[in-house]
Amino acid sequence: MIHRLKEIRKALGLNQTDFAKHLGITQTAYSMIESGNRPLADKYVKVICSSFHVDENWFLTGEGSMFLSSPYEKEFTDIFSHLAPETQQYLLLMARELLNTQQKLLQTYKP
Repeated sequence: MIHRLKEIRKALGLNQTDFAKHLGITQTAYSMIESGNRPLADKYVKVICSSFHVDENWFLTGEGSMFLSSPYEKEFTDIFSHLAPETQQYLLLMARELLNTQQKLLQTYKP
């Protein structure tokens, strides 16, 4: 589980100091946990999973996906639900166009 802890931190682009702040502990305490010199308390597992949308089953067992969903998915869904139907339709059209543009760019970028 300790290697998955480091994997989460790196996937989020956080250093040990910033990650430790989210847990309410010092960087030194966090470093000891990440290096395996100190156990990770269950309460921190819950904090990590809820704060960063990490799948607790993945965190504990390594099975499944690291994240429950994209960190942006909830925000996008909340915004989308507050838009008028016409605006939702326009946003979907723009998203499809953006996806097509991304696919074209990726095809031309292949090294």
